[in-house]
Order: sequence, then structure tokens, then C-alpha cells
Amino acid sequence: ARHLARAQIERFAVGPDARVLQFASPSFDASVSELCMALLSGGALVVAGADALPPHVPLGQTVRDWGATHVTVPPSVLAVEEELPLALRTLVVAGEACPPALVDRWSAGRRMVNAYGPTELTVCAAMSAPLTAAEETGREAVPIGRPMANVKVFVLDRFLQPVPPGTPGELYVAGAGVARGYWARPGLTAERFVACPYEPGERMYRTG
Repeated sequence: ARHLARAQIERFAVGPDARVLQFASPSFDASVSELCMALLSGGALVVAGADALPPHVPLGQTVRDWGATHVTVPPSVLAVEEELPLALRTLVVAGEACPPALVDRWSAGRRMVNAYGPTELTVCAAMSAPLTAAEETGREAVPIGRPMANVKVFVLDRFLQPVPPGTPGELYVAGAGVARGYWARPGLTAERFVACPYEPGERMYRTG
């Protein structure tokens, strides 16, 4: 969690004046990200009731009513928004593939970042640089960016060999945040958590 918080505080420009919205349920791993980046930066964690969050009210209304400056949401939440206050300084999308059209619509005037990370990798494994509409024009997908500190990402073929740029492969992630496995599911653990041929003694997670 320490490495995660440090990276996100830096990449999302979180400071003592930040008001980070607790959008994720406490039962979801993303809530750890919101909690740590707010409190370890000296900022405030904004805890609104469920009835004050999407889908009960628009995200823009939540941001306005609670004075949130930093928000992490799935792209599907943004897809139905009509307006976001300019006071929202950092907008992070995660949990789903982000269509370039959402970058075109919501990146102007704020920092917008695409973050990627399965639960098996302690919330977040990679994140993009700040996105701009001009850079995403003509792209079919928004990039997930580069690995965070202490995380390694490999795109491999079925023989666990790196594939050339532009060639389809499977994403594997290694590093400090890799989980030990699934509780009481040794078969699935053996299938998804495999030895890393590029880092002796380490395991990597096969994302699928």
C-alpha cells in the first residue's frame, strides 16, 4: 500500500488541499487507493452516503455538493454524465476499458489518467500519463500506460516469450504487489500465478 499511495499521490497530483471522493465500496480493493492517497498526502477523504453517489445522483452533482477535487470512477459512469465542475482537478478512470470519446469529452481543463490493475496486483499495476483529446484522436483504445514503481509488466506468447510490438499476446504482471494466490483454490492459484522466467525467484500473475 505504501508504494501504491506514493505513486498515486505523485501521478494524480494529490496534496494537502485535495478532497478525494470515496467512490468505491469499502469491500472493493480500490477503496484502499482512495483512502491512502487522501490521508497520506494530508488531504481529505470525502465519504458521501450511497444515496449521494452515482447511480442515485449524477457524478457532477456529487462533486459539486461535496467539493471533491479528485475522483476515480469506471468509464461507464462518465458515459452518462452531462457536466462535471471545473473544480474537479483530477479524474481517474479504472476498472473498464476507456473509450477515446470519453477522453475527448472530459480531459480538457483537468488531469485525466487511465489506471489499470486487477485485484490480484494490489489495486493498480500501471497508469497512463495525463490524457489529452488530441493524443487519443483516431485511437481504438486508451493506453494503460507504464508500470508503477516495483511493478513489471510483460506481454508474452503461450511459451512465455515476449511478443514483438504490435503483436497480440497475454499480459503478465510481476512485482511487490502480486498476491499469494486464491484462498482455498490451489488449482486456480497454480494456473494464474506462475514462475516468472525473467525475475528469478519471483512469480507473476497471468491476467488472461
